[in-house]
Amino acid sequence: MPHVSSLFVPRPTLVLGGARSGKSRFAERLACESGLARVYLATATAGDDEMRARIAHHRAQRGDGWRTVEEPLALVDALTREAGDGRVVLVDCLTLWLSNLMHAVRDIEAETRALAEWLRGMRHPVLLVSNEVGLGLVPETPLGRDFRDAQGRLNQVVAAAVPNVAFVAAGLPLWLKRESSEGAS
Repeated sequence: MPHVSSLFVPRPTLVLGGARSGKSRFAERLACESGLARVYLATATAGDDEMRARIAHHRAQRGDGWRTVEEPLALVDALTREAGDGRVVLVDCLTLWLSNLMHAVRDIEAETRALAEWLRGMRHPVLLVSNEVGLGLVPETPLGRDFRDAQGRLNQVVAAAVPNVAFVAAGLPLWLKRESSEGAS
């Protein structure tokens, strides 16, 4: 992987990848390299022992230097509070946020539109991690297919709203969309 300092992007960036692809680690490295105060906006909820263990492992692996904010549903409100001068916000992840919205029977399209609108106006560094779930098998259940479809739509809308999109596979980033340094503010 190239040295991360040449990769940090100061504007909103979507980092996509499959499970265990290295997408979160890549986004964390971008945030660390920024030199800014780091805010980790976590969307996961610890609903069982296995998830509590995953969250604890993720925090330990991330290390010190992060302020963690947990917000499973009101993502735009949390981003509005947390994004600002001197800070980089990492949202991990949009996939769990979508799952939370579906379980809470929220209006997915409205929430997606609100996030995209917020991102279009954002000039502070925000990194959003999301799973690319459409590359595998077709889910067996209607709920699984609905989730896969909603995730694909969410990723498309967010990718269109941000100036930078990276896809990570096997720990290696591929920039799908990248703002030129002249366009960065």
